[in-house]
Amino acid sequence: MQNTFTSLKDKIVKRYTVNDENFDQIKSTNINVLLNRVSVNKRKEFQKKILFTAATSLGAVLFGVLIF
Repeated sequence: MQNTFTSLKDKIVKRYTVNDENFDQIKSTNINVLLNRVSVNKRKEFQKKILFTAATSLGAVLFGVLIF
């Protein structure tokens, strides 16, 4: 019974301890990847704006045709 509690305790402790391996690695980012992501996001946002404008314009025209 004691062995079960110690193994459970070890599992819980392992969950909340930090591995030193993660801190030794040097993290780097490529600026070109970040800039490309920004440009892709701008393009997608522009396309969404155009689509929304077209949809609302079409809705207004259809509403005007049905009323008059």
